[in-house]
Amino acid sequence: MTNSIEEFENSDVVLLTGSNTTGMHPVISSFIKRGVVSGKTKLIVVDPRKIDLVDFAEVWLRQKPGTDIAWLNGMMNVIISEELYDRNYVKERTEDFDLLKNAVASYTPEKVREITGIKEDELIRAARLYAQAPAASIAYAMGITQHTNGTDTVKCVANLAMLCGNVGKEFGGVNPLRGQNNVQGACDMGCLPNALNAYQPVIDPKVREKFAAAWGVDSIPDRPGLTVVEIINAAGGKIKGLYIVGENPMLSDPDQYHVKESLDKLNFLVVQDIFLTETAELADVVLPTACFAEKEGTFSNTERRVQRVRKAVEPPGEARTDWEIICELSARMGYAMDYPNAEAIFEEMRKLTPSYAGITYERLDKGGLQWPCPTEDHPGTKFLHKDKFTRGKGKFHAIRYAPPSEQPDAEYPFLLMTGRILFHYHTGSMTRRSQALNECAPECLVEINRQDAAKLGVESGDMVKLSSRRGAVTTRVAVGESTEAGMVFMPFHYFEAAANKLTIAALDPVAKIPEYKVCSVRVEKAA
Repeated sequence: MTNSIEEFENSDVVLLTGSNTTGMHPVISSFIKRGVVSGKTKLIVVDPRKIDLVDFAEVWLRQKPGTDIAWLNGMMNVIISEELYDRNYVKERTEDFDLLKNAVASYTPEKVREITGIKEDELIRAARLYAQAPAASIAYAMGITQHTNGTDTVKCVANLAMLCGNVGKEFGGVNPLRGQNNVQGACDMGCLPNALNAYQPVIDPKVREKFAAAWGVDSIPDRPGLTVVEIINAAGGKIKGLYIVGENPMLSDPDQYHVKESLDKLNFLVVQDIFLTETAELADVVLPTACFAEKEGTFSNTERRVQRVRKAVEPPGEARTDWEIICELSARMGYAMDYPNAEAIFEEMRKLTPSYAGITYERLDKGGLQWPCPTEDHPGTKFLHKDKFTRGKGKFHAIRYAPPSEQPDAEYPFLLMTGRILFHYHTGSMTRRSQALNECAPECLVEINRQDAAKLGVESGDMVKLSSRRGAVTTRVAVGESTEAGMVFMPFHYFEAAANKLTIAALDPVAKIPEYKVCSVRVEKAA
């Protein structure tokens, strides 16, 4: 996030898209709701589903799944044509405005309606509301990123924010809501195929030299590695062995039959996790690890806030902390990693990570700090890009809409959307072991519109079979108005009705993220 969670409560406008925030980020949603209830904040929701926050919204734009670039360009078309954009900001802090202007010129409200289904007057109203706000924040999640055009969609979000001068401003910004705890910290620390700590590119010789010197090795590989789906695709071929830590691709990756087939081809599979997950059941070796409450360390959350994690209880049985397991494996493979404790690891991290350089355990004992925090007397950074962008001027990108990789047809006439629900987390390896949570959400329910349910002859509670070009699942149906006719939604937490048996492994060409959010399916009443 460029800004902070608490700022949502004081934003004049929050534009929320691709996030069922009350289910995925309930704490963050409370700040948004308080802002609306207080009268300070106007909320714009852009979502194909009727999520809970629609009831708090000033405007709800109900777009067809996968058409986000079109409505974003449409809003910018309105803002530019009505001269509502921040002229001074655009002139002083950005470049390539003419390219943006030309790119969005054809995305008139009429054209946007043809692509997205959003009515012209609603698009115009939302554009004016966002552009005329003194400070407007955009919040989004994986609903707009898990598409083959996800990278381009995020660029469009940045275009819109810069166009109205909302980057580098308190209560504004571009604010991606991260999908899992400490995924921000993992990325900050180089758990990416193309970067080391603090997003320092592995292709940069100076970066490699710095890390090689710190780690006492001759060199560091200069080629970016593979992403998750690319690894699965290469398993059994280029990749002979795989070491999976804290991940459950047998439920979380698209095209599950292909995932199982690929993992079975490996010569050797190691899984390190706190529970025997569906993936761990396939492993040659399982390394039991400690959970968050059984170890010391830090988490970095979605607003870049680094916080201490303190050990509350001892790990059970033979479980050990992740860092201890990794260090011992490294030593046995010939490279000694001699750290006495988690704090010693953090000290090395901050010396190699400029944005963390001023953060110490001593300071964190008094409360969390937001990076960048370059020195030990720096207070941390509430919002980014206050005076200038890292690259100097903000760059506008000319982006054009392209449809999802798979469209409904006569054989597979429904659009399937996947996501999460409040009571379960990711692949359910933790939450589905909770009796209380299972009582709240014991089984997978696929949401379907009343019109479609009537045509299929099904009612809430009936069993239906969903089929795609990749697989099929049978689950119970929930009939209502949360989805439009022709669309269905199901969560991916349930192994017995795994949504990712249906999803497609088509990738964004830049980020290589799969298109989890849109694929074509057939729905039938189950025998």
